[in-house]
Amino acid sequence: MSQQQRPRPTQPTTEPIKYSDVFPVSGSLASKPIAPQDAATMQSAENTVLGNTQKGGPAAVMNSAATKNERAGLVSHEQVTDVVATDGVTISQANVAGSRIITEAVGDQVVGEYARPPPVAMTSPASALDRDAITIGEALQATALSAGNKPVDQSDAAAIQVAEMRATGSSEVVPGGIAAQAQSAATTNARLILDENKTKLSDILTDATAKLPDDKPATREDAERVIGAELRNDPNMVTYPGGVAESVAAAARLNQSTKVLKCQDREDGVG
Repeated sequence: MSQQQRPRPTQPTTEPIKYSDVFPVSGSLASKPIAPQDAATMQSAENTVLGNTQKGGPAAVMNSAATKNERAGLVSHEQVTDVVATDGVTISQANVAGSRIITEAVGDQVVGEYARPPPVAMTSPASALDRDAITIGEALQATALSAGNKPVDQSDAAAIQVAEMRATGSSEVVPGGIAAQAQSAATTNARLILDENKTKLSDILTDATAKLPDDKPATREDAERVIGAELRNDPNMVTYPGGVAESVAAAARLNQSTKVLKCQDREDGVG
C-alpha cells in the first residue's frame, strides 16, 4: 500500500494545473499551465468590466491554480501564457430576457458564461455620455486591484500621465494629481533597492476617479495612447499584465462591444 502511494506526492510538483484541468477548453490552450500573469490579466478585466472579481469566477479559479503552480515551482511569477500575451482575454455582455449574459474568454476559448441581473442606473458625470461606459478613472482603479503591488516605474508614470490627460482633456499635468504623484514615485523608486520600500501602483491609483478633476469613458484611441506611452518607457517594450495600459484597453474594448450590442438591440427592436 505504501509503495502505491509513493508516486502521488510527486504529481503536484511535476504536473502543473493546466487550463483543461479547470475549464472546458480545447486546442493549444488546453495543455497550457495557468500562469500568474494570466490570472492577473483576467482579474484586471473582471475588475474593469464588472466592477469586482467574481466569486468563483474564471479569475478566482485562475488565481488559485496559478498560485499553486507558482508555489510548486512550476511557473514563474512573471510568466504569461502565449495565448494570453498574443490574444488577451475578453469579457462580453449580452442582454437576454432582462438579464445580462456574461461571457469570459481566454483568446477564443470560453472559460466562463453566466447570467447577472441588469445594473441599476446611477447618475454620474460619465453617465451623461453613456451610463454603461467604463471611464478611464475606473480603469485606473481596477489597476490598483490587479497590479496594485507593482512598484511604480517610469513606464507606469508615463501611462498614468497620458491616461490623466485623456480623462481631463488637458495637455497639462494636474498639480498634485495622480500623474504628478506617479512621476515622483517612479523617480524615488529608482533610487531604492528593496521593493518593500517602494511606492506601489495601489498607493497612487486607489480611488483614482475621486482624484481626477474630470473623467470620461475609455475609447480605443485613449487605449492606444496609453499603451504607446507604457511601451515606449519600458526597457523591454512590453506592457505589464494587468497594468495601466491593459486595464484601459480592457475598458475600451468593453465600451466598444457594449456600443455594438446597443446598436444591434436597436436594429432588432429590443429596448
